[in-house]
Amino acid sequence: MANAQAAGGAAGAAPMAREQVKMERDEFMRTHRWDPINDNWVLKSEVEAPAGMKSRVEIKAERDEFLRNHRWDPVSENWMPLAKAPRDLGKMSRAQVKSEALQFTRTHRWEDDKSAWVEITPRPPKAKK
Repeated sequence: MANAQAAGGAAGAAPMAREQVKMERDEFMRTHRWDPINDNWVLKSEVEAPAGMKSRVEIKAERDEFLRNHRWDPVSENWMPLAKAPRDLGKMSRAQVKSEALQFTRTHRWEDDKSAWVEITPRPPKAKK
């Protein structure tokens, strides 16, 4: 039971020392706070994000750029590029923008390693018994 957490890690990797785990926890607690509205940990306002990490504004701008140039097709259940000029999101209703942004977050996720939005591959439907 003492090494129960090490079993799920990399094979052959030495388990972290108790002191190292405590240091990492303390550092995390120093730089993050719990956001009860979003049910997620967020950086404290006085802490700067790590070097190379895009700001929330930049990530939202990339999402909006994607939404300007693509439209969700419910028939094919896929994002289709627009054949004509990009859409003006300012002319769409708030409900339309919210709906498409919600659909985008269902089909894409932000990868910090790549600093880009990545499409989530859909799971095949479960076979009926």
